[in-house]
Amino acid sequence: MTMVAVATSVVGCSQQRRWNEREREELRRELRAYRDMVYLDNLAEAEFNNFSGNVVEAIEIDYPVYTTFIELPGRGDTVEVYVVSTIVEELKANPHNMRNIYPYPMLVEEGILPAGLNHQAQRAFYDCFSRKVKQYYASTIDFFNAVVGDDASQDTLTDMQMQCAADLFDWGVEVDETMIIEED
Repeated sequence: MTMVAVATSVVGCSQQRRWNEREREELRRELRAYRDMVYLDNLAEAEFNNFSGNVVEAIEIDYPVYTTFIELPGRGDTVEVYVVSTIVEELKANPHNMRNIYPYPMLVEEGILPAGLNHQAQRAFYDCFSRKVKQYYASTIDFFNAVVGDDASQDTLTDMQMQCAADLFDWGVEVDETMIIEED
């Protein structure tokens, strides 16, 4: 084999290993199906583009040959694992990312937080909530499983939120439970 043939072969292999922009964009479009996940549905468009770029980059690193990835059995499950892993990594990196799971307007609507809190007060709430979550859950993945889990897990998280609201803003939620007893 001549030097030119070897060089062409090496260049051809390295180019084959890289994804092109069309292939990356195709995967980003596929990731849009995940926008309804708890963490992702509150991301602004720029935040979601950054998130999906991180997922695509992680997949491209682990599957450098695009055709290998496309032909992967259970590819949808593989993509979902990368989506969840990226969410968990973002939560580990910055607990304030919980604002994407529990956005301030939603917490106001649910009566957990008072309306009109400034950015500093909201940040104090998310700091408090993050500390409680870190103390309660052994790992970020345990927390994520609770977020997508059952009603009991949601009740625990709501209790943490209400404790922070009460501690920080002297804001409490009163539950009016009226019991109706039917007489025979």
